[in-house]
Amino acid sequence: MSDKKNVIIIGAAGRDFHNFNTYFRGNANYNVVAFTAAQIPDIDGKKYPTELAGDLYPDGIPIVAEEELTNLIEKYKVDECVFSYSDISYQQVMNLASVINAAGADFKLLGLESTMLKSTKPVIATGAVRTGGGKSEASRRIVDVLRDHGLKVVAIRHPMPYGDLVKQAVQRFATIDDLKKHECTIEEMEEYEPHVVRDTIIYSGIDYEAILREAEKEDCDVILWDGGNNDFPFIKPDLMITMVDPQRAGHELNYYPGETTLRLADVVVVNKIESADLKDLQIVRDNVAKVVPHAKVVDACSPTFVDKPELIRGKRVLVIEEGPTVTHGEIKYGYGSITAQKFGAAELVDPKPYAVGKLKETFDHYPELGPVLPSMGYSPQQVKDLEATIEKTPCDLVLIATPIDINRIIKINKPTVKIGYELQEIGKPDLCDTICDFLKKKDLVDKNCGCK
Repeated sequence: MSDKKNVIIIGAAGRDFHNFNTYFRGNANYNVVAFTAAQIPDIDGKKYPTELAGDLYPDGIPIVAEEELTNLIEKYKVDECVFSYSDISYQQVMNLASVINAAGADFKLLGLESTMLKSTKPVIATGAVRTGGGKSEASRRIVDVLRDHGLKVVAIRHPMPYGDLVKQAVQRFATIDDLKKHECTIEEMEEYEPHVVRDTIIYSGIDYEAILREAEKEDCDVILWDGGNNDFPFIKPDLMITMVDPQRAGHELNYYPGETTLRLADVVVVNKIESADLKDLQIVRDNVAKVVPHAKVVDACSPTFVDKPELIRGKRVLVIEEGPTVTHGEIKYGYGSITAQKFGAAELVDPKPYAVGKLKETFDHYPELGPVLPSMGYSPQQVKDLEATIEKTPCDLVLIATPIDINRIIKINKPTVKIGYELQEIGKPDLCDTICDFLKKKDLVDKNCGCK
């Protein structure tokens, strides 16, 4: 009889692969029989390849839809199920735990010591308590602050491996051509391109031990961990900056692993305060003070910048928002919707009745979605369906609120307006103050340095 424990890793093509690589790969005490897949469409039905899985898995590891979980537990006599994805409510987490326990298996969560890698360079990490909290613009702001201090920075991004997993093991993005070279999805471009166009090298992929060591070879003073969803970092941070969002007040204590990310914070950025209800803002402030009383608190907003605002007034507007933010991030009205209303749109056109193919499936899966179109583009078919849905939706104007201009990806035969957004701190302390203090402790700047 084998003493190995049979394990299923429950994931969404990101944290699950990292947990396997850092905890289970090469560990003879365990036999990972399957990954399950959720949240991201069309990632099940593949295999985690043997080139990444290691010698203990000569046939690779199957990736199966999460709906098959209880059948898999019975089929493989599973001992443990390891939950390994992010941005999910505590109610959903414990519902799943109950299903697993009732099927006879243990439910397990891996923590920091089991999964965090240690860098030879100083690491600043960004995270958020929910998807769409403003982490991306905070990361860009941090890069600007570091450069203002004369320092060089390389970013490492939370994974989004939805294609050929072997080819995606270690990815380096330094130019726009690299996005084409690595056959990036729309979601990947939305995260990598804003760094690349600002001359920041960014790494991503699957094997984060290898990724980290490659990044450390770059000519850089600091590594920035640019987190994903509300996950905690894969790399041990020396300074942890966590975003909270008063538009979803209370979620900071009710979503996994968002509360973990909050409890790790050295700095908490309260974002979107310009559009927050005062009661909700106070709820967030009270929760932050209760959970991380030692953390510095920075107030901020993410104002939008519009190239042709006069075109919005009086128009029927179709708003395209970043996909993950409005789907599993559960934001009904993002930057685009607020901007359309701010500049006098006559109507936000609901695209649901006109959605086709994969986009219709998305709306069916997220029935609470507001009158916005998520920029779903995980596959060529989704990109085609996005284009077809825009074409069918009766509107006067398409407002593009994604981090990239999707006019470059799809053909839109209607007038378009593109908006952008950047993080703007309000009052003191700001990110420059907090980062400067950190840099002084690390002897990366002069002790008498004054922030710009």
